[in-house]
Amino acid sequence: MKEKQPNHQLARMITEAGFSNRGLADRVVRLGDLRGAPDLHYNHSWVARWLRGEQPRHPVPEIIAEVFTIELGRRVSVPELGMKPHVLSRSVGLELPMNQAGIARTASILWKADLDQQRHLVDAEVDSSAFATSALRWLLGPWDPAPAPASGRRVSPRDVEEIRQVTQAFRILDNRLGGGHVRSPVIEYLHTHVGPLLRDGRSTEEIRRGLFAAAADLTKLAAWLYHDLDKQGLAQRYLIQALAMAKFGGDDGLCGEVLAAMSQQAHYLAQPACAVDLARAAQTAARRAGLPALMTECLVMEAHGYAAQREARACTLALTRAEGAYERVTSSGLPDWLTYFGDAYFSAKIAHCFRDLGRASETERYALRSLDMDPAYRRGKTFNIAVLAMALAAQGRLDEACEQGRMAIDMASGLTSARVYRYIRDLTCALNPYEAEREVRDLMDYAEERLPALRVRGGRP
Repeated sequence: MKEKQPNHQLARMITEAGFSNRGLADRVVRLGDLRGAPDLHYNHSWVARWLRGEQPRHPVPEIIAEVFTIELGRRVSVPELGMKPHVLSRSVGLELPMNQAGIARTASILWKADLDQQRHLVDAEVDSSAFATSALRWLLGPWDPAPAPASGRRVSPRDVEEIRQVTQAFRILDNRLGGGHVRSPVIEYLHTHVGPLLRDGRSTEEIRRGLFAAAADLTKLAAWLYHDLDKQGLAQRYLIQALAMAKFGGDDGLCGEVLAAMSQQAHYLAQPACAVDLARAAQTAARRAGLPALMTECLVMEAHGYAAQREARACTLALTRAEGAYERVTSSGLPDWLTYFGDAYFSAKIAHCFRDLGRASETERYALRSLDMDPAYRRGKTFNIAVLAMALAAQGRLDEACEQGRMAIDMASGLTSARVYRYIRDLTCALNPYEAEREVRDLMDYAEERLPALRVRGGRP
């Protein structure tokens, strides 16, 4: 048997934090109780054993790391303590939990592993069957209505409202700056604030539903940050957990919004048939919720899936139904997570459908309408300008295409968004047949200058 070696890294951390062995043990026990591990019984003797090289069982190393993170005011990882982190299953987050305790447990594990940047999770691939399985389970159940065991503090309406306000603030920043700027604080807030309330909070049934709905909205936003950063495996896991939370939040509309987001991600990943199925499932939720704006979104998502498959007739029929639903939309009464929806957004989605069908003049018409939007949606407007430029390029109107392309490039600079870069790449691909033209060469040079990380061409002529 290999002899244990003294843990000098842990000893240095204890010295830096100014802890005694007993002080560290007490903090581990108290934090463990808050983090859903109430049966920890440690004292100074246990810390001495850790210092001699003994490895405590999961989740104790993670709790010790969090104790030091709180004390030192900087992120401390398990390896920095001279300990081995717990390695999660690669399937974590891919299954839709069917009870509240399962949701709280799975989400907490996911958020903590994300904060620790566990490589196999951060770089996880998308599971092509997980969305369909989750949508089916959402539709058919069975759902266990029993609340999670509650041993923590009482949750108040103020706690729920705080989560909603924080979510709205992060949503504004995401739209203006891109996912990369807000990912870390969102996950930190989910782990340190929302997680303990979901796992241990005591409340009435009404407040509990509000808590799960608020957590679902923020978790869905976190998924969208990862989608924007092209971390699609993580985005998928967050969306699945958001769907379960929305279900226990009793919010059919939010369930539909999450399913629509799943549909959009499936389309982005070149899975158009799955995108159509998810959009149809989302329509079931939108119908239950009685939200014409959400129904319009779900129908246009279905149309987009057909467009990606070059099924023009099915796409047209879905768009006709979407326009019919849109006629019933009113500007009042929309939930916070749906306030982005309006004529500009709807027009942008229609433009994307016609782009995928190769119908440039119709793409141009709707892309122009999509530009009449709130300037706070900087990333979305960048997408729409790029789509307009592609439509102009497809019609051979190079001067106009390059003018719009420059605007898209200028708006893209400063955004941390892999999706924006993809749109600019798509634009340069649309212009590649005209690369001999001076204005096109100038635009590609401009893109390389303004967006150094973007490789708009494989090589220089």
